[in-house]
Amino acid sequence: MIRKAVIILCTFVSLHVFGWGMIGHRTVGQIAESHLSKRAKKKINEILGGESLAVVSNWMDDIKSDDSYDHTHAWHWVTIPEGQTYEQSDKNPDGDVIATIERLISELKQSNISKKQEAEKLKMLVHLIGDIHQPLHVGFGHDMGGNKVDVEWFWKSSNLHRVWDSEMIDSKRYSYTELSTISDNVSKEQIKLWQSANVRDWANESIALRKQVYNLPEHKNLNYEYRYQNWSTVKLRLAQAGVRLAGILNEIYG
Repeated sequence: MIRKAVIILCTFVSLHVFGWGMIGHRTVGQIAESHLSKRAKKKINEILGGESLAVVSNWMDDIKSDDSYDHTHAWHWVTIPEGQTYEQSDKNPDGDVIATIERLISELKQSNISKKQEAEKLKMLVHLIGDIHQPLHVGFGHDMGGNKVDVEWFWKSSNLHRVWDSEMIDSKRYSYTELSTISDNVSKEQIKLWQSANVRDWANESIALRKQVYNLPEHKNLNYEYRYQNWSTVKLRLAQAGVRLAGILNEIYG
């Protein structure tokens, strides 16, 4: 009963969850663009009507204002309590980020969907692969992915989720093109290794990072030190998301 209540409550809170923020999601899309095969890039350009992956990366957050997409709100995150695997955890009947990514990949590999459906599913995939790499989108369940963890970010009221979604990134004042260049500095061997992992591996990586994310000072005033301790992880997760998105799209369209 408690777990069911958590799922319902998290569904409500998910309306206020935006993974990575605009700069972060655009960075993931930009990194992915640089790792696409020529064939995949051409096909994706046709599907998206010339819009880049960076441009469409925030579409799934934009549609939260459209009632006809209310059924997608729970797809941005997943609850996996400490000590459990995804397979062991209670599933949200409205879906979650793991199940949705796996379903979208399968559907995009089929040829029986309309052009509009294909474009929408592709935009969703771009966004959700970004989301699952943000550690707090794979939450414990008791604090709503850090939304209930009140902190100060450079002496202003915030919460832990918001810090990871956007405030750490925004505080660096990089454009998404700058951040993608800074983050996308990986070898061919590393790319191959990252792209060999599956969706559930990506979620498990986020789970493994939760201890680091929740390592907060007692006063919970987060500023230079917290950013210094975690900035390399932010760049890593953005790079992994972009490289893996490209790998999936090359598999589908390349």
